[in-house]
Amino acid sequence: MKQSISPYPRLRTDAQGSGIVTQAGAVLLLRTAEKLGLTSEISAAFAPWRKSMATHDPGKILLDLAVAVAIGGDCVADLSILRAEPGVFGPVASGPTVSRLITLLAGDAPKALSAIDSARARARATAWSLAGERAPDHDIDADHPLVIDLDATLVTAHSDKEHAAPTFKRGYGFHPLCAFIDHGSDGTGEPAAMLLRPGNAGANTAADHKKVLAAALGQLPWAPGYRVGRKVLVRTDAGGGTHEFVAYCHARRLQYSVGFGPTESVVAAMDAYLPNSAWTPAYDAEGQVRPGAWVAEITGIIGLSGWPPGMRVIVRKEKPHPGAQLRFTDLDGLRLTAFATNTTRGQLPDLELRHRRRARCEDRIRNAKDTGLRNLPFHDFAANRIWCAIVELALDLTAWLQLLALHEHPARRWEPKTLRLRLFSTAGRLARHARRTRLHLARHAPRTSLLTTAHDRLAAT
Repeated sequence: MKQSISPYPRLRTDAQGSGIVTQAGAVLLLRTAEKLGLTSEISAAFAPWRKSMATHDPGKILLDLAVAVAIGGDCVADLSILRAEPGVFGPVASGPTVSRLITLLAGDAPKALSAIDSARARARATAWSLAGERAPDHDIDADHPLVIDLDATLVTAHSDKEHAAPTFKRGYGFHPLCAFIDHGSDGTGEPAAMLLRPGNAGANTAADHKKVLAAALGQLPWAPGYRVGRKVLVRTDAGGGTHEFVAYCHARRLQYSVGFGPTESVVAAMDAYLPNSAWTPAYDAEGQVRPGAWVAEITGIIGLSGWPPGMRVIVRKEKPHPGAQLRFTDLDGLRLTAFATNTTRGQLPDLELRHRRRARCEDRIRNAKDTGLRNLPFHDFAANRIWCAIVELALDLTAWLQLLALHEHPARRWEPKTLRLRLFSTAGRLARHARRTRLHLARHAPRTSLLTTAHDRLAAT
Protein backbone atom coordinates (compact mmCIF):
# COMPACT_ATOMS: atom_id res chain seq x y z
CA MET A 1 0.00 0.00 0.00
CA LYS A 2 1.38 3.39 -1.02
CA GLN A 3 1.83 5.84 1.86
CA SER A 4 0.37 9.34 1.28
CA ILE A 5 2.76 12.25 1.82
CA SER A 6 -0.02 14.88 1.72
CA PRO A 7 -0.60 16.85 4.94
CA TYR A 8 -4.35 16.43 4.40
CA PRO A 9 -6.39 13.28 5.09
CA ARG A 10 -7.04 11.13 2.05
CA LEU A 11 -10.79 10.87 1.51
CA ARG A 12 -13.01 9.04 -0.89
CA THR A 13 -15.94 11.08 -2.14
CA ASP A 14 -19.35 10.09 -3.43
CA ALA A 15 -22.78 11.65 -3.89
CA GLN A 16 -24.71 9.41 -1.49
CA GLY A 17 -25.27 11.86 1.39
CA SER A 18 -28.85 12.65 2.39
CA GLY A 19 -30.46 15.18 4.68
CA ILE A 20 -27.37 17.38 4.53
CA VAL A 21 -28.01 21.13 4.32
CA THR A 22 -25.51 23.66 3.04
CA GLN A 23 -25.85 27.32 4.08
CA ALA A 24 -27.85 26.18 7.10
CA GLY A 25 -26.90 29.35 8.96
CA ALA A 26 -29.06 31.32 6.54
CA VAL A 27 -32.10 30.21 8.54
CA LEU A 28 -31.36 33.26 10.72
CA LEU A 29 -32.28 35.50 7.78
CA LEU A 30 -35.53 33.57 7.29
CA ARG A 31 -36.43 33.81 10.97
CA THR A 32 -35.64 37.55 10.91
CA ALA A 33 -37.99 38.09 7.96
CA GLU A 34 -40.73 36.09 9.68
CA LYS A 35 -40.27 37.85 13.02
CA LEU A 36 -40.63 41.28 11.42
CA GLY A 37 -43.65 40.27 9.36
CA LEU A 38 -41.69 40.94 6.16
CA THR A 39 -42.80 37.67 4.58
CA SER A 40 -46.49 38.57 4.85
CA GLU A 41 -45.91 42.26 4.07
CA ILE A 42 -44.07 41.65 0.83
CA SER A 43 -46.48 38.90 -0.17
CA ALA A 44 -49.43 41.25 0.27
CA ALA A 45 -47.61 44.09 -1.51
CA PHE A 46 -47.06 41.97 -4.62
CA ALA A 47 -50.42 40.27 -4.71
CA PRO A 48 -51.46 42.42 -7.75
CA TRP A 49 -48.66 40.81 -9.78
CA ARG A 50 -49.62 37.23 -8.94
CA LYS A 51 -51.32 35.50 -11.83
CA SER A 52 -54.23 33.16 -11.27
CA MET A 53 -53.23 29.53 -10.78
CA ALA A 54 -49.60 30.61 -10.23
CA THR A 55 -47.50 28.18 -8.21
CA HIS A 56 -45.05 30.67 -6.76
CA ASP A 57 -45.84 33.81 -4.77
CA PRO A 58 -44.08 36.89 -6.29
CA GLY A 59 -43.33 38.19 -2.81
CA LYS A 60 -41.56 34.98 -1.81
CA ILE A 61 -39.60 34.99 -5.07
CA LEU A 62 -38.24 38.44 -4.28
CA LEU A 63 -37.51 37.44 -0.70
CA ASP A 64 -35.72 34.31 -1.92
CA LEU A 65 -33.63 36.50 -4.20
CA ALA A 66 -32.78 38.79 -1.29
CA VAL A 67 -31.70 35.83 0.86
CA ALA A 68 -29.60 34.42 -1.99
CA VAL A 69 -27.91 37.80 -2.45
CA ALA A 70 -27.34 38.12 1.32
CA ILE A 71 -25.46 34.80 1.42
CA GLY A 72 -23.26 35.74 -1.53
CA GLY A 73 -25.24 35.41 -4.77
CA ASP A 74 -25.00 38.04 -7.47
CA CYS A 75 -27.39 36.86 -10.18
CA VAL A 76 -30.67 34.99 -10.66
CA ALA A 77 -28.84 31.71 -11.33
CA ASP A 78 -27.51 31.71 -7.76
CA LEU A 79 -31.01 30.89 -6.53
CA SER A 80 -29.99 27.29 -7.23
CA ILE A 81 -28.30 27.30 -3.82
CA LEU A 82 -31.70 27.78 -2.17
CA ARG A 83 -33.55 25.58 -4.66
CA ALA A 84 -31.36 22.63 -3.68
CA GLU A 85 -32.57 22.85 -0.05
CA PRO A 86 -36.40 22.76 -0.13
CA GLY A 87 -36.45 21.41 3.42
CA VAL A 88 -35.10 24.76 4.65
CA PHE A 89 -36.13 27.34 2.05
CA GLY A 90 -39.33 25.76 0.75
CA PRO A 91 -40.21 25.65 -2.95
CA VAL A 92 -37.99 28.05 -4.89
CA ALA A 93 -38.93 29.24 -8.37
CA SER A 94 -36.91 28.28 -11.41
CA GLY A 95 -34.64 30.73 -13.20
CA PRO A 96 -37.04 31.36 -16.11
CA THR A 97 -39.91 31.99 -13.67
CA VAL A 98 -37.82 34.54 -11.77
CA SER A 99 -36.73 36.25 -14.98
CA ARG A 100 -40.33 36.55 -16.17
CA LEU A 101 -41.31 38.10 -12.84
CA ILE A 102 -38.48 40.66 -13.00
CA THR A 103 -39.54 41.55 -16.55
CA LEU A 104 -43.14 41.94 -15.41
CA LEU A 105 -42.16 44.17 -12.49
CA ALA A 106 -39.84 46.23 -14.69
CA GLY A 107 -42.81 47.02 -16.90
CA ASP A 108 -44.28 49.00 -14.00
CA ALA A 109 -41.09 49.77 -12.07
CA PRO A 110 -42.32 52.81 -10.06
CA LYS A 111 -45.26 50.85 -8.64
CA ALA A 112 -43.13 47.76 -7.94
CA LEU A 113 -40.41 49.80 -6.24
CA SER A 114 -43.03 51.59 -4.16
CA ALA A 115 -44.41 48.22 -3.04
CA ILE A 116 -40.95 47.03 -1.95
CA ASP A 117 -40.25 50.30 -0.13
CA SER A 118 -43.56 50.13 1.71
CA ALA A 119 -42.89 46.57 2.88
CA ARG A 120 -39.38 47.54 3.98
CA ALA A 121 -40.62 50.59 5.88
CA ARG A 122 -43.17 48.56 7.84
CA ALA A 123 -40.63 45.86 8.65
CA ARG A 124 -38.14 48.56 9.72
CA ALA A 125 -40.70 50.03 12.10
CA THR A 126 -41.18 46.61 13.68
CA ALA A 127 -37.43 45.98 13.88
CA TRP A 128 -36.73 49.28 15.63
CA SER A 129 -39.65 48.75 17.98
CA LEU A 130 -38.34 45.30 18.97
CA ALA A 131 -34.78 46.60 19.31
CA GLY A 132 -35.82 49.10 21.97
CA GLU A 133 -32.79 50.93 23.36
CA ARG A 134 -30.57 49.51 20.60
CA ALA A 135 -32.67 51.07 17.83
CA PRO A 136 -31.01 53.87 15.81
CA ASP A 137 -33.82 56.28 16.69
CA HIS A 138 -33.81 55.63 20.44
CA ASP A 139 -33.76 58.89 22.44
CA ILE A 140 -32.70 61.00 19.46
CA ASP A 141 -32.80 64.79 19.77
CA ALA A 142 -31.08 67.81 18.30
CA ASP A 143 -27.86 67.02 20.20
CA HIS A 144 -27.94 63.31 19.38
CA PRO A 145 -29.64 63.07 15.98
CA LEU A 146 -30.32 60.12 13.75
CA VAL A 147 -27.69 60.23 10.99
CA ILE A 148 -28.42 59.66 7.30
CA ASP A 149 -25.37 59.51 5.05
CA LEU A 150 -25.60 60.18 1.30
CA ASP A 151 -22.90 59.17 -1.13
CA ALA A 152 -22.52 58.00 -4.72
CA THR A 153 -20.41 55.20 -6.15
CA LEU A 154 -19.46 53.78 -9.53
CA VAL A 155 -20.62 50.37 -10.76
CA THR A 156 -18.79 49.00 -13.77
CA ALA A 157 -20.77 47.48 -16.62
CA HIS A 158 -18.80 44.82 -18.47
CA SER A 159 -21.30 44.69 -21.33
CA ASP A 160 -23.54 47.17 -23.13
CA LYS A 161 -26.50 47.72 -20.82
CA GLU A 162 -29.30 50.24 -21.07
CA HIS A 163 -28.27 53.70 -19.82
CA ALA A 164 -24.71 52.55 -19.06
CA ALA A 165 -22.40 55.47 -19.86
CA PRO A 166 -18.79 56.64 -19.47
CA THR A 167 -17.91 57.71 -15.92
CA PHE A 168 -15.73 60.55 -14.69
CA LYS A 169 -13.05 57.99 -13.81
CA ARG A 170 -12.85 56.89 -17.44
CA GLY A 171 -14.82 53.74 -16.75
CA TYR A 172 -18.15 52.60 -18.11
CA GLY A 173 -21.30 51.76 -16.20
CA PHE A 174 -23.57 53.36 -13.64
CA HIS A 175 -23.38 55.98 -10.90
CA PRO A 176 -25.94 55.11 -8.19
CA LEU A 177 -26.61 57.49 -5.31
CA CYS A 178 -27.22 55.80 -1.94
CA ALA A 179 -28.51 56.80 1.49
CA PHE A 180 -27.66 54.81 4.62
CA ILE A 181 -28.93 55.08 8.19
CA ASP A 182 -25.87 55.06 10.44
CA HIS A 183 -25.88 52.76 13.48
CA GLY A 184 -22.89 54.48 15.03
CA SER A 185 -19.48 53.12 15.94
CA ASP A 186 -20.95 50.05 17.66
CA GLY A 187 -22.97 48.83 14.66
CA THR A 188 -23.25 48.82 10.91
CA GLY A 189 -26.03 50.58 9.00
CA GLU A 190 -29.22 50.17 7.01
CA PRO A 191 -29.83 51.18 3.39
CA ALA A 192 -32.59 53.78 3.31
CA ALA A 193 -32.69 54.55 -0.41
CA MET A 194 -30.80 53.81 -3.61
CA LEU A 195 -31.16 55.70 -6.89
CA LEU A 196 -29.69 53.99 -9.95
CA ARG A 197 -28.30 56.54 -12.41
CA PRO A 198 -26.33 56.45 -15.67
CA GLY A 199 -22.57 56.55 -15.39
CA ASN A 200 -22.40 60.15 -16.60
CA ALA A 201 -24.75 61.44 -13.88
CA GLY A 202 -23.31 64.41 -12.03
CA ALA A 203 -21.79 63.99 -8.60
CA ASN A 204 -23.42 67.21 -7.34
CA THR A 205 -26.86 66.93 -8.96
CA ALA A 206 -29.13 68.54 -6.37
CA ALA A 207 -32.33 67.04 -7.80
CA ASP A 208 -30.97 63.52 -7.27
CA HIS A 209 -29.83 64.30 -3.72
CA LYS A 210 -33.25 65.70 -2.88
CA LYS A 211 -35.00 62.66 -4.34
CA VAL A 212 -32.83 60.18 -2.44
CA LEU A 213 -33.13 62.10 0.82
CA ALA A 214 -36.93 62.28 0.52
CA ALA A 215 -37.04 58.51 -0.08
CA ALA A 216 -34.74 57.93 2.91
CA LEU A 217 -36.90 60.04 5.21
CA GLY A 218 -39.90 58.03 4.04
CA GLN A 219 -38.24 54.91 5.46
CA LEU A 220 -38.20 56.32 8.99
CA PRO A 221 -41.01 54.81 11.08
CA TRP A 222 -42.15 58.18 12.42
CA ALA A 223 -41.47 60.32 9.32
CA PRO A 224 -44.73 60.00 7.29
CA GLY A 225 -46.97 62.90 8.24
CA TYR A 226 -44.47 64.09 10.84
CA ARG A 227 -42.06 67.01 10.72
CA VAL A 228 -38.69 65.32 11.14
CA GLY A 229 -36.89 68.48 12.19
CA ARG A 230 -33.47 68.66 13.76
CA LYS A 231 -33.66 65.12 15.10
CA VAL A 232 -32.14 64.01 11.79
CA LEU A 233 -28.66 64.91 10.57
CA VAL A 234 -27.88 64.61 6.85
CA ARG A 235 -24.21 64.11 5.97
CA THR A 236 -22.74 64.28 2.47
CA ASP A 237 -19.44 64.99 0.81
CA ALA A 238 -18.89 68.01 -1.42
CA GLY A 239 -21.32 66.51 -3.97
CA GLY A 240 -24.15 67.55 -1.64
CA GLY A 241 -22.72 70.99 -0.95
CA THR A 242 -24.92 72.81 -3.46
CA HIS A 243 -27.15 75.82 -2.85
CA GLU A 244 -30.27 73.93 -3.89
CA PHE A 245 -29.71 70.87 -1.70
CA VAL A 246 -28.69 72.87 1.37
CA ALA A 247 -31.75 75.07 0.89
CA TYR A 248 -33.88 71.91 0.71
CA CYS A 249 -32.46 70.66 4.03
CA HIS A 250 -33.03 74.09 5.55
CA ALA A 251 -36.64 74.15 4.33
CA ARG A 252 -37.29 70.75 5.90
CA ARG A 253 -35.63 71.96 9.14
CA LEU A 254 -33.05 69.18 9.01
CA GLN A 255 -29.57 69.37 10.43
CA TYR A 256 -26.92 69.02 7.76
CA SER A 257 -23.18 68.57 7.52
CA VAL A 258 -22.03 68.81 3.90
CA GLY A 259 -18.69 69.14 2.18
CA PHE A 260 -17.71 72.69 1.26
CA GLY A 261 -14.82 72.98 -1.20
CA PRO A 262 -12.54 75.91 -0.25
CA THR A 263 -12.06 78.14 -3.31
CA GLU A 264 -9.09 80.39 -3.96
CA SER A 265 -11.07 83.41 -2.76
CA VAL A 266 -11.89 81.62 0.50
CA VAL A 267 -8.22 80.73 1.01
CA ALA A 268 -7.24 84.34 0.29
CA ALA A 269 -9.74 85.59 2.87
CA MET A 270 -8.40 83.12 5.43
CA ASP A 271 -4.84 84.21 4.77
CA ALA A 272 -5.77 87.87 5.17
CA TYR A 273 -8.29 87.88 8.01
CA LEU A 274 -8.09 84.63 10.02
CA PRO A 275 -5.77 85.04 13.03
CA ASN A 276 -3.63 82.20 14.28
CA SER A 277 -5.49 82.28 17.59
CA ALA A 278 -8.66 81.11 15.80
CA TRP A 279 -7.23 77.64 15.25
CA THR A 280 -7.85 74.88 17.78
CA PRO A 281 -6.44 71.32 17.74
CA ALA A 282 -8.49 68.75 15.86
CA TYR A 283 -9.45 65.32 17.18
CA ASP A 284 -8.58 61.88 15.89
CA ALA A 285 -11.06 59.02 15.46
CA GLU A 286 -10.92 58.26 19.19
CA GLY A 287 -11.78 61.82 20.17
CA GLN A 288 -8.23 62.65 21.30
CA VAL A 289 -6.13 65.59 20.18
CA ARG A 290 -4.42 64.84 16.87
CA PRO A 291 -0.97 66.36 16.40
CA GLY A 292 -0.53 68.34 13.21
CA ALA A 293 -4.22 69.10 12.60
CA TRP A 294 -6.32 72.14 13.51
CA VAL A 295 -9.86 73.45 12.92
CA ALA A 296 -11.35 76.94 12.79
CA GLU A 297 -14.64 78.61 11.86
CA ILE A 298 -14.50 80.99 8.90
CA THR A 299 -18.19 81.91 8.66
CA GLY A 300 -17.62 85.57 9.45
CA ILE A 301 -14.80 86.23 6.99
CA ILE A 302 -16.22 84.77 3.76
CA GLY A 303 -19.22 85.75 1.72
CA LEU A 304 -22.21 83.41 2.16
CA SER A 305 -24.78 85.32 0.18
CA GLY A 306 -27.22 82.97 -1.50
CA TRP A 307 -26.82 80.32 1.18
CA PRO A 308 -29.56 79.67 3.77
CA PRO A 309 -29.37 81.63 7.03
CA GLY A 310 -27.68 79.94 9.96
CA MET A 311 -25.08 78.12 7.87
CA ARG A 312 -21.60 77.83 9.37
CA VAL A 313 -18.39 76.93 7.56
CA ILE A 314 -15.65 75.10 9.44
CA VAL A 315 -12.23 74.46 7.94
CA ARG A 316 -9.54 71.95 8.87
CA LYS A 317 -5.86 72.22 8.10
CA GLU A 318 -3.34 69.44 8.55
CA LYS A 319 0.03 68.29 7.40
CA PRO A 320 -0.42 66.27 4.20
CA HIS A 321 0.56 62.63 4.11
CA PRO A 322 4.06 61.87 2.81
CA GLY A 323 4.06 61.99 -0.99
CA ALA A 324 0.76 63.88 -1.25
CA GLN A 325 0.75 66.73 -3.75
CA LEU A 326 -0.42 70.15 -2.61
CA ARG A 327 -3.29 71.91 -4.36
CA PHE A 328 -3.86 75.55 -5.28
CA THR A 329 -6.30 75.82 -2.39
CA ASP A 330 -3.80 74.62 0.21
CA LEU A 331 -2.24 77.18 2.52
CA ASP A 332 1.31 77.40 3.89
CA GLY A 333 2.01 73.79 2.95
CA LEU A 334 -1.01 72.50 4.85
CA ARG A 335 -3.93 70.62 3.32
CA LEU A 336 -7.29 72.45 3.71
CA THR A 337 -10.73 70.80 3.82
CA ALA A 338 -14.01 72.39 4.84
CA PHE A 339 -17.64 71.57 5.53
CA ALA A 340 -20.83 73.50 6.16
CA THR A 341 -23.35 72.83 8.90
CA ASN A 342 -26.30 74.48 10.59
CA THR A 343 -25.62 72.89 13.98
CA THR A 344 -25.34 75.71 16.47
CA ARG A 345 -24.06 73.89 19.54
CA GLY A 346 -20.91 71.88 20.11
CA GLN A 347 -17.17 72.41 20.03
CA LEU A 348 -15.54 72.83 16.62
CA PRO A 349 -13.35 69.68 16.94
CA ASP A 350 -16.44 67.63 17.86
CA LEU A 351 -18.40 68.94 14.87
CA GLU A 352 -15.47 68.30 12.54
CA LEU A 353 -15.03 64.76 13.89
CA ARG A 354 -18.75 64.14 13.45
CA HIS A 355 -18.47 65.16 9.82
CA ARG A 356 -15.42 62.99 9.17
CA ARG A 357 -17.28 59.98 10.50
CA ARG A 358 -19.29 60.21 7.30
CA ALA A 359 -16.52 57.97 5.97
CA ARG A 360 -18.45 55.04 7.48
CA CYS A 361 -20.74 55.43 4.48
CA GLU A 362 -17.86 54.19 2.34
CA ASP A 363 -17.94 50.95 4.33
CA ARG A 364 -21.69 50.65 3.78
CA ILE A 365 -21.20 51.09 0.02
CA ARG A 366 -18.43 48.50 -0.03
CA ASN A 367 -20.74 46.07 1.79
CA ALA A 368 -23.49 46.81 -0.72
CA LYS A 369 -21.13 45.96 -3.56
CA ASP A 370 -20.32 42.71 -1.77
CA THR A 371 -24.08 42.08 -1.55
CA GLY A 372 -25.11 42.21 -5.18
CA LEU A 373 -24.54 45.84 -6.16
CA ARG A 374 -21.21 45.14 -7.86
CA ASN A 375 -22.96 43.26 -10.65
CA LEU A 376 -26.17 44.55 -12.24
CA PRO A 377 -27.24 41.37 -14.04
CA PHE A 378 -29.91 42.64 -16.44
CA HIS A 379 -29.75 44.58 -19.68
CA ASP A 380 -32.85 46.72 -19.08
CA PHE A 381 -32.41 49.72 -16.81
CA ALA A 382 -35.80 49.21 -15.12
CA ALA A 383 -34.93 45.58 -14.31
CA ASN A 384 -31.65 46.70 -12.74
CA ARG A 385 -33.62 49.18 -10.62
CA ILE A 386 -35.60 46.22 -9.28
CA TRP A 387 -32.30 44.45 -8.62
CA CYS A 388 -31.07 47.43 -6.58
CA ALA A 389 -34.22 47.18 -4.45
CA ILE A 390 -33.46 43.48 -3.89
CA VAL A 391 -29.94 44.47 -2.79
CA GLU A 392 -31.45 46.91 -0.30
CA LEU A 393 -33.74 44.17 1.01
CA ALA A 394 -30.76 41.82 1.46
CA LEU A 395 -28.78 44.49 3.33
CA ASP A 396 -31.80 45.27 5.50
CA LEU A 397 -32.23 41.63 6.49
CA THR A 398 -28.56 41.40 7.45
CA ALA A 399 -28.65 44.64 9.46
CA TRP A 400 -31.87 43.69 11.27
CA LEU A 401 -30.46 40.27 12.14
CA GLN A 402 -27.41 41.92 13.69
CA LEU A 403 -29.55 44.49 15.49
CA LEU A 404 -31.96 41.98 17.03
CA ALA A 405 -29.96 38.79 17.52
CA LEU A 406 -26.23 39.48 17.38
CA HIS A 407 -25.91 42.32 19.86
CA GLU A 408 -23.45 42.00 22.73
CA HIS A 409 -21.14 40.09 20.37
CA PRO A 410 -18.51 41.24 17.86
CA ALA A 411 -20.78 39.80 15.15
CA ARG A 412 -22.84 42.98 15.57
CA ARG A 413 -20.22 44.71 13.41
CA TRP A 414 -19.24 41.89 11.10
CA GLU A 415 -19.38 42.72 7.41
CA PRO A 416 -21.32 40.52 4.96
CA LYS A 417 -18.29 38.52 3.86
CA THR A 418 -17.45 37.66 7.46
CA LEU A 419 -21.04 36.72 8.25
CA ARG A 420 -21.11 34.37 5.26
CA LEU A 421 -17.87 32.66 6.17
CA ARG A 422 -18.52 32.32 9.90
CA LEU A 423 -22.31 31.97 10.18
CA PHE A 424 -24.33 31.49 7.00
CA SER A 425 -22.08 28.77 5.54
CA THR A 426 -22.47 26.52 8.59
CA ALA A 427 -23.69 23.09 7.53
CA GLY A 428 -26.48 21.06 9.13
CA ARG A 429 -28.59 17.96 8.78
CA LEU A 430 -32.37 17.66 8.59
CA ALA A 431 -33.96 15.10 10.87
CA ARG A 432 -37.64 14.22 10.89
CA HIS A 433 -39.37 12.67 13.88
CA ALA A 434 -42.98 12.63 15.08
CA ARG A 435 -44.13 14.83 12.20
CA ARG A 436 -41.56 17.48 13.10
CA THR A 437 -38.46 18.56 11.25
CA ARG A 438 -35.36 19.62 13.14
CA LEU A 439 -32.21 21.16 11.73
CA HIS A 440 -29.11 19.80 13.48
CA LEU A 441 -26.24 22.23 13.05
CA ALA A 442 -22.71 20.89 12.87
CA ARG A 443 -21.60 20.40 16.45
CA HIS A 444 -17.94 21.03 15.69
CA ALA A 445 -18.52 24.28 13.78
CA PRO A 446 -16.80 27.18 15.61
CA ARG A 447 -19.89 29.44 15.59
CA THR A 448 -22.66 26.92 16.30
CA SER A 449 -23.29 28.31 19.77
CA LEU A 450 -23.62 31.82 18.35
CA LEU A 451 -26.08 30.53 15.74
CA THR A 452 -28.27 28.82 18.31
CA THR A 453 -28.13 31.85 20.63
CA ALA A 454 -29.16 34.16 17.78
CA HIS A 455 -31.99 31.81 16.83
CA ASP A 456 -33.25 31.71 20.43
CA ARG A 457 -33.10 35.51 20.67
CA LEU A 458 -35.20 35.89 17.54
CA ALA A 459 -37.73 33.45 18.93
CA ALA A 460 -37.89 35.26 22.26
CA THR A 461 -37.99 38.82 20.88
